[in-house]
Amino acid sequence: MGNVVDLLNRPTYGLAQIDSLLGLQSGTARRWIDGYRRGGKPYAPVVREHSTGEEIATWGEFIETRLLAEYRDAGVPMIRMRPAVEVLRQELNTPYPLASALTWLRPEGRDLVRVVEEKVNLDPHLALVVVPTGQALAWSAEADRFRTAIEWTGDSDDAEPRRLRPVAGINEVVVDPLLGFGEHVVRGVRTEVIRELVQAGESQDAIAEVYELPRESVEAAVRYELLRVAA
Repeated sequence: MGNVVDLLNRPTYGLAQIDSLLGLQSGTARRWIDGYRRGGKPYAPVVREHSTGEEIATWGEFIETRLLAEYRDAGVPMIRMRPAVEVLRQELNTPYPLASALTWLRPEGRDLVRVVEEKVNLDPHLALVVVPTGQALAWSAEADRFRTAIEWTGDSDDAEPRRLRPVAGINEVVVDPLLGFGEHVVRGVRTEVIRELVQAGESQDAIAEVYELPRESVEAAVRYELLRVAA
């Protein structure tokens, strides 16, 4: 057995907070996680099996929303991905198929996802799995960015996403449900706090000393916050 700490079911974020953390337009997390109504017509959620009206999302729901956010810039309507998520949820018997170790840590996970995508006739440009010519199954670019951003509690079938790196190349910055109220942190210190101190005129060396951080961690926090502001 792996190091099971039941992180996925941990209530962690308000829905508006997820929009802020993932750089989504206001209301996006609510629509994806809990569904919505438009013109009197209800639209089922993608992340939750059914709409619950619950305002607090679990860590597992945040992780799954992070993957869906990879497709945002490509203009992919989430409603078109819902059938694949539903079938994958049933096949894996878990409420979090997009955050499951069986999907991401096992080679057969790619096979299962591919079968599910074919079963629901998912458009190729929406697929999590692609088939390079003459090669084995591979993750799409969007799925691979998500996969490599996750740190797991272990490597067993019951492992869970322990933390997530929001930006490739800045490994010191993580989102951790057990640190900094689930906000972006370096070694437990919120990057937002470091940015505010720098803006107030504190030197990076002084910040490193006060929070007992390596200078490199402070620099990483500043780089990350600059990227957030520019996004």
